[in-house]
Amino acid sequence: MSSSCSSVLEMEIFQYIDAHQNDFIKDLKEWVAVESDSVQPDLRKEVIRMMTVAAERLAALGATINLVNLGSHQLPDGQDLPLPPVILGELGKDPQNPTVCFYGHVDVQPAKKEDGWKTDPYTLTEINGNLYGRGATDNKGPVLAWINAVETFRALKLAMPVNFKFVIEGMEEAGSLGLEKLLEEENQCFFSDVDYIVISDNLWLSNKKPALTYGSRGNACFFVECGGKDLHSGTFGGIIHEPLTDLIALLDSLVDPTGRIQIPGIYDSVAALTEEEKKLYESIEFDLEEHKNNSGVKKFLYGTKEEILLHLWRYPSLSIHGIEGAFHEPGIKTVIPAKVIGKFSIRQVPHMDLSVVKQQVVEYLEGVFSKRNSPNKLKVSMPLGAKPWLTDVNDPLYKAARRAIKTVFGEDPDFIRDGSTIPVARMFQTITQKSVVMFPIGAADDGEHSQNEKISRHNYIEGTKVFAAFFLEISKLH
Repeated sequence: MSSSCSSVLEMEIFQYIDAHQNDFIKDLKEWVAVESDSVQPDLRKEVIRMMTVAAERLAALGATINLVNLGSHQLPDGQDLPLPPVILGELGKDPQNPTVCFYGHVDVQPAKKEDGWKTDPYTLTEINGNLYGRGATDNKGPVLAWINAVETFRALKLAMPVNFKFVIEGMEEAGSLGLEKLLEEENQCFFSDVDYIVISDNLWLSNKKPALTYGSRGNACFFVECGGKDLHSGTFGGIIHEPLTDLIALLDSLVDPTGRIQIPGIYDSVAALTEEEKKLYESIEFDLEEHKNNSGVKKFLYGTKEEILLHLWRYPSLSIHGIEGAFHEPGIKTVIPAKVIGKFSIRQVPHMDLSVVKQQVVEYLEGVFSKRNSPNKLKVSMPLGAKPWLTDVNDPLYKAARRAIKTVFGEDPDFIRDGSTIPVARMFQTITQKSVVMFPIGAADDGEHSQNEKISRHNYIEGTKVFAAFFLEISKLH
């Protein structure tokens, strides 16, 4: 396809999307209205209903749909709860075309008006060009934007430039229960002819400049437990080693005031910063004041863009999350708690090894504890560990995505990493061994997981266009 033919085709596609944007927003309103909260057991039926709604939308495009039953899972109270099915969809089987698989999820985080929402979280509301509603950006909006792009080709009776496959789940916000096992089972079947995998489940770094994500940090979660038995502070205070005092000393020893982790050896395996990677940081659009406003933070640990991004994306960090067992209700209870558990996590980066990190943490805390000469018992455990993900920005898939962004937005994207953990990216890459791209369309101030979550009309509609342009770019790779 010549560039002139391609540009005429793109213009026709973009005009259709502009003309039907209100229809696309109406669809998003219908999806947001479903309270598909996967975290709260009493709303599980709504998640299952949402899976049916999404499956029907794909079937209306002509896709072959398989709603895969994942069985059930057990809640802490012993109750068995059905898992929502996973959609495996397929549209197009032209052997001359590449096959691209899109992953998304249609479950959401909990939301209530009384949590601080300005509008009903399950009624999509447009204010000043922003579409407010739970799931608008995470992840119903991006899933629909992809579907809208496919629908545009069908509505215009255009030949599909690629074959499509869809993996849409309803448990992402609750840990993607059952997904990894399903991907492994389907690797030799459903994924056998897939060339590329696209995930659109994160945000740009900026409010205005598009981005492509090529890495995310892992996460190792730790419990550190100090125990004795409940005692009265008047009877025993001042004559015993208190478990909570021991625990606070341990937690306080983990990080210094500059944010540097104090555990020996923790930085030894961190990948060296290459010149090629360093150059990526120079052109990134990142406004410190804008980032402060988005997050409500008055001061960062570092004063330059480069330092902040390096420490957010490619260096490990340690965060303390809470203490279980300590009295936390209003008022005063003069008890010395018997057993307290401190909870913290370490965001890992390439090439840190989970087992080595665990050993380093255990040995360090045992050393600090031994110097206190406390008779209390210490137990350190790592109940959860997720590995980091990293891919090559020079992969042809990223180059195709970059060209699509340049076509729609008129500028090259920032190449960014994500400071949080995105297990599905590594999961797909490891199991399928296919090229994976993280292709966000939401802006930095969309407030995923927060009150007043939104996606702008601009990002939703232009995101639909950029996915359509991306289909054409992918077809050129073959």
